[in-house]
Amino acid sequence: MNWLSDEAIARLQAASALPDLAGTRYRLIERVGSGGMGTVYLAEDSVLGRRVALKVIDLPELRADLSARLLREAQILARLEHPGIVPVHDAGTLADGRVFYAMKFVEGERLDMLAKRIEALPDRLRVFQRICEAVAFAHAHGILHRDLKPENVMVGPFGEVLVMDWGVAKILREDPAQRGDRAGIPVENSQDAPAETKPLRTAHGTILGTAGYMAPEQARGEIDRLDERADIYSLGAILVFLVSGKKPAPKAVLAISQKAMAEDRANRYASVSDLASDTARYLDGSPVSAYPENVFHKVARWTTRYRVAIGLVLAYLIVRALLLFWLRR
Repeated sequence: MNWLSDEAIARLQAASALPDLAGTRYRLIERVGSGGMGTVYLAEDSVLGRRVALKVIDLPELRADLSARLLREAQILARLEHPGIVPVHDAGTLADGRVFYAMKFVEGERLDMLAKRIEALPDRLRVFQRICEAVAFAHAHGILHRDLKPENVMVGPFGEVLVMDWGVAKILREDPAQRGDRAGIPVENSQDAPAETKPLRTAHGTILGTAGYMAPEQARGEIDRLDERADIYSLGAILVFLVSGKKPAPKAVLAISQKAMAEDRANRYASVSDLASDTARYLDGSPVSAYPENVFHKVARWTTRYRVAIGLVLAYLIVRALLLFWLRR
């Protein structure tokens, strides 16, 4: 039997210990989850009388690096005020020196679990559109998410869709609207990525993200080449996840995902808005830019789009023909 050392036991105890919220406005309720650099707890804000989620760093030996990274995540979220991005309410330091931030407590279900119960393809695509809206907003403010995947999307009980976990986000450029009040949020380069994240490759760049959802250039650690099209690739992978099921996905929808996930980033959608617009055109029964149509495809799409009107016309013609036949007897 292999026994744990006293040092290993102490480390495990420190990592699993509940945070001491003494001196803060928060009352701990329960632990709700954990991530790569911290643990999330449900707490009550005693001043405003509402429930919040507290993200607190753990792993004491990495506290300095994690503190900077956690505060950076909170600052990024604070500048992204959008219905599809969880808002930050507060940030600070606990009595034991651990950094935390408070955010809205999101009640709902992760997309990777909820998708199993969403049967209709249009409903899945509408969720996808909401994800695109939040990511497009972040891009407009110079923020790249870098870890988009179903597990990082929450869907609330009233259909609200929120993109979560901005811990490895990259600041592509300064947002003019935030200039002057964003001290302490450096534009990232290949040297300032968090070194504790795995897998790690320091010779060329740091690989951050999730296998299967990372763009090829991101998986190669080409930090300096990353732009909005890396997130577009990830969105294409999420779309593939959403349309995969028992029924074959329509060719036009598959074409949209394939364009978003093109190996060469120059062949992907130029923006998330373009990707969302193609999805909207499909839902509206209009042609999509990613799927060149022949005459048969156009007829099939036109028939599908106006099937109700066509059905009414056909019913009218059949009834009219029957009446004429009956009157001529």
